[in-house]
Amino acid sequence: MFENGIYRSSLALLTDMYQLTMAFGYWRLGIHDRLASFNLFFRRPPFAGGYTIAAGLEDALTFLEKLRFNDDDLAYLESLRGADGNALFNGDFIRFLQQFKFDCDVHAVPEGTVVFPHEPILRVTGPVLACQLVETALLNIVNYQTLVATKAARVCYSAQGDSVVEFGLRRAHGIDGGLSASRAAFIGGCSATSNLLAGKTYGIPVSGTHAHSWVMCFENELDAFTEYANTMPGNCVLLVDTYDSLRGVKHAIEVGKKLELQGKQLLGIRLDSGDLAYLSIEARRLLDEAGFTNTQIIASNDLDEVIIDSLKRQGAKINIWGVGTKLVTSYDQPALGGVYKLSLIQNERGQWLPKLKLSEQAVKISTPGLLQVRRFSDDKGAVADMIFDELTPPPAGATIIDPLDPTRRRRLTEDLKSEDLLQKVMESGQRVANTMSLHQIQVNTKNQLENFHDGIKRLVHPHRYPVGLEQNLYEAKTRLILKQRGFSE
Repeated sequence: MFENGIYRSSLALLTDMYQLTMAFGYWRLGIHDRLASFNLFFRRPPFAGGYTIAAGLEDALTFLEKLRFNDDDLAYLESLRGADGNALFNGDFIRFLQQFKFDCDVHAVPEGTVVFPHEPILRVTGPVLACQLVETALLNIVNYQTLVATKAARVCYSAQGDSVVEFGLRRAHGIDGGLSASRAAFIGGCSATSNLLAGKTYGIPVSGTHAHSWVMCFENELDAFTEYANTMPGNCVLLVDTYDSLRGVKHAIEVGKKLELQGKQLLGIRLDSGDLAYLSIEARRLLDEAGFTNTQIIASNDLDEVIIDSLKRQGAKINIWGVGTKLVTSYDQPALGGVYKLSLIQNERGQWLPKLKLSEQAVKISTPGLLQVRRFSDDKGAVADMIFDELTPPPAGATIIDPLDPTRRRRLTEDLKSEDLLQKVMESGQRVANTMSLHQIQVNTKNQLENFHDGIKRLVHPHRYPVGLEQNLYEAKTRLILKQRGFSE
């Protein structure tokens, strides 16, 4: 949305109130330029799955590039009052914001990368005020697109190579939700969308048939099909379930024969209700017997990865899956739960101080340091990921420790290949990495998933891919936890 100019006005106020109150505090204390590092990550994989697909980076970077407070933004902030009736922000701070420009370094995993809990998807390092101000917007952009891209990848995995078309605009959460969902669904593997604005904006192939209302506008179904074929002779797909699905297939076959006389083809039929396994099998039989072996069967009707998997097991003869509501709304898990946590800040002498958030729940204790993720692989694919502190590089043959279970450890032998996932994409607020096209991102998703064992892609009780803290980082984190809890060594 951002790079194509759909949002033309300032989005500097796309944030929560507390980001501005903290920014005012940093500025008032004179520590706003103190360097810090924040990490965006999630704690649990969505859908009780075994992996997650990172998405949303391109929109996030464009937002950061364009981040400015315009006169209207500043006038609004100047108008805000506290409970005591006084201005929340003084004039000097407003003038400071007038000159504000995002000037941080950003490291991120490329879109389409397979990622796991506790791994930074994105790392922002720079003046603490600037790092803080962008928290809400980054979470808003990355959380949702990552969620939908992951859902789409699961749906496409269930479809076993069949085309999946995203049909969800009418059920999406608003205009932005519809556009972001179409983009993320394409990243996850969908081949097309029904959303024309997304097609125009992102270059995603578009697809669509007709609605039941077209059929209902005519005296009978055969007339409706005939006139639609006359309207779209080179792109004819007929929705056959308005009255009786199998009778509708027979009417479609009649129209298909007329198309053949014109040198055209009946491209497909769509089923949108009923027993899709039975109806698709019978429809395939009728089409094949009539010689329409190339006519495809499209199915829709509140589909998701679980239903598609079940239909596949039942032998459904469906070639294309139209998935809408349950994809774009992420029906069974409406939020990813990504967070953005401070992990490092400089003191007044310029020394880096590691920081973590404590919690009674181990899963919510953050990790300190300038964090990076290193993925190790052998000839069969990825074998484990290591989270480490770039300020204390790991030794060769390092050991990783599960952050939630210190008894789960793994030594990563020196013969393994490795790559660091976080790449510098911004330096001092300017892009320094080449932008991938959306089609390239989709290919990256496919290649990434092929690098992992099928066990992590299972829909139910997937394999748990090994991710751990490098041993030195784990021990440093433990010492800091003990210190914060009042225990000295």
